[in-house]
Amino acid sequence: MLLYMSESQGATSVPLHSVSVAGVVVREDGRLLAIRRADNGTWELPGGVLELDETPEAGVVREVLEETGIHVEVDELTGVYKNTTRGIVALVFRCKPSGGTERTSSESTAVDWLTPDEVSERMAEVYAIRLLDALDGNGPHVRSHDGKQLITAG
Repeated sequence: MLLYMSESQGATSVPLHSVSVAGVVVREDGRLLAIRRADNGTWELPGGVLELDETPEAGVVREVLEETGIHVEVDELTGVYKNTTRGIVALVFRCKPSGGTERTSSESTAVDWLTPDEVSERMAEVYAIRLLDALDGNGPHVRSHDGKQLITAG
């Protein structure tokens, strides 16, 4: 869902926020699917911008497959995360793999199954927390960050 400024306020129809989706894909052995992004070299969850005509769950299935070659079944929403600097709201879902073979794409230079410890080592905290939140069973979590660090409530 995109939010737009009112035309009556004299503004053009410019989105205030974009909505993205990401999948925390958990294998039976507890390893987690991650990609190294082609544009900036960082390790993150597979995901991307939600299309206007798709449900969040369908968006997760599409994005994970496009970026990793892995088919998934969506289990549940585990968190909502807002990047306050870029105006991106990310819906993160825990998923289980249901087929496919790992491969890179134009958006990823590496695809790997990481342990929770490796997630913490390779990913910035603002992205690692999304995977770790999905494992704790206490979600859905709601968190904000400025692109570099988590913003605590209060």
